[in-house]
Amino acid sequence: MKTIDDITNFIFLESNPEKADIIFIPGGSYLELAERAAELWINEYAPLILPSGKYSIKRGYFPKPLSKSEIYSGTYNTEWDFLKDVLIKNGVDENTILREDNAQFTYENAVKSREITDKLNLHIKKAIICCKSFHARRCYMYYQWAYPDTEIIICSTEVQGINRDKWFTTKNGVEIVMGELTRCGSQLKDYIMEFTKDKL
Repeated sequence: MKTIDDITNFIFLESNPEKADIIFIPGGSYLELAERAAELWINEYAPLILPSGKYSIKRGYFPKPLSKSEIYSGTYNTEWDFLKDVLIKNGVDENTILREDNAQFTYENAVKSREITDKLNLHIKKAIICCKSFHARRCYMYYQWAYPDTEIIICSTEVQGINRDKWFTTKNGVEIVMGELTRCGSQLKDYIMEFTKDKL
């Protein structure tokens, strides 16, 4: 069905990795994101990694890792604490990991990451984002907003068994992807209205 193809192509952005200035990880409790970022760092795709995240504004605390809890068994107060531990356990030099541990949703991940890189006087010409595959469009949207002059490369990772080829074959996949589609529309509308209110 063409409509499913259109939704798939909109939500599931993916690029081949390229050399970049930094790798962003937009929060979460899925270790796969940090494992992918570590793999890219080890292969010298970028010299720095910036995980971002406190915990979900809805939950109000950081839960246990959603998988491999026997390996990642530390006490994590924030998403950043957890993602940093995953990165280090996968071979990343601690000195190359930047810190942003206040963001509580995707827009804040992007904006607060920009605050950190500006504070460090980093000029980001090209950046990689390691995110969930179904979160790719929203991450791209907000990080491009925060870094309008930066080339954004999406290197997403499958979690929950949801990917571009079969998301529409399960109830969970349909609910998550359509939820992302809805949030992309409603949240983008809110921010467009906010930033253009003096011009309308």
